Amino acid sequence: MFSDPKKNIEQANIALGAAVADLGSGSGHYAKALSVVVGEKGRVYAVDIQKDLLTKLKNEATKDHLNNIEVIWGDVEKEEGTKLRGGSLDCALISNLLFQLESKEALAKEVQRIVKPGGTLLIIDWSDSFGGLGPRSDAVFDKTKAGNLFSTHGFLFEREIDTGKHHYGILMRKV
Repeated sequence: MFSDPKKNIEQANIALGAAVADLGSGSGHYAKALSVVVGEKGRVYAVDIQKDLLTKLKNEATKDHLNNIEVIWGDVEKEEGTKLRGGSLDCALISNLLFQLESKEALAKEVQRIVKPGGTLLIIDWSDSFGGLGPRSDAVFDKTKAGNLFSTHGFLFEREIDTGKHHYGILMRKV
């Protein structure tokens, strides 16, 4: 029923040794899956505004010997709110976050700032509201809106990925 982080990340062809960010990492399912994909020489930045979730993720990562995950208490809706260096990422991941944000425009600007030219953006979000599952129907931010938002900030649509029944997935490349 829910989207599978490991399966979704595999479809994005993220390279061993890549620097990636899980923006709005929450409980860290994607950050942990990314950690395995990028390997020991890669780096995963888990950025979230909720300190308690970051603490839990850091503890789990340490216990599971996922030493390439760095948690960052930050706000993706603020300029330089991720605290990441400009042009430092090979890939940014935004999962189940767009429907929650007030300033999607600020997020798009921050993603444009931190992803290097030629880098990728993987967007995964709810495709609809499903009677208690996912966001309220008026909060759903569909794939067309998501694609349009990031295309106005220097990203080109590359392809869709299969994210399961209730989500959509878009892979975009920064020009």
